[in-house]
Amino acid sequence: MTQAVDLANAINSFVVGCKQDGIWDSIKACCVMAAWDGLAGALYPLKGTAPTNYNFVQADYDRETGLVGDGSTKYLDSNRANDADPQDSNHNALFVSSLSTITQVLIGPNGGDVPGNNSILRYDSSLLYRNRCLSAVSSGLSGFPGLVGTNRNTSSGYVIRINKANTTVTTASQTPFAQSVGVFGGFGGDTVSSSRIAFYSIGEALDLALLDARVTTLINAIGAAL
Repeated sequence: MTQAVDLANAINSFVVGCKQDGIWDSIKACCVMAAWDGLAGALYPLKGTAPTNYNFVQADYDRETGLVGDGSTKYLDSNRANDADPQDSNHNALFVSSLSTITQVLIGPNGGDVPGNNSILRYDSSLLYRNRCLSAVSSGLSGFPGLVGTNRNTSSGYVIRINKANTTVTTASQTPFAQSVGVFGGFGGDTVSSSRIAFYSIGEALDLALLDARVTTLINAIGAAL
């Protein structure tokens, strides 16, 4: 009973904290894919529409570290349209518990080089990022487990966050590609990931540093309670 209360308090504190920080309204689709008794809980949305599950089973789920992909057939359709948020107000973020080393899309619509692809976060020889633009920017692979993501709040550029630090990329925005955002792979199962992910968030522009702090506190509290 105490464990269940601690887990519920951790998630409640996350929501309250995000509201206090002024970032809750910008989160439009979100799942905490850890803490719950089973897979159904992990895919129950904290905010927004429930994701559609493609081939994940109970054995893929860990209460402390989240869901793990298979690099082949297992992914989620977030049911959040890539173009649902304004062209110059968008974020996608993940808490990656462990990053696999195969070519993969962690979050985004399809993985093709389509102008306006939203926050394609992809592993190749490094992590590749883009937000509302065609050109991808790479970064190193440190900072895991941890939050990674992109945020655009201007037409002229966007922010990458990894390893508790922001990097600003100067590149003009493009009209968002009209397709649902996939998690563990591009929409439709493109370039599927075998990483383990405990949290995702999709929506309008917000402060990634504030989100990082709240998500990290949440994941640490879940680990302490289990």
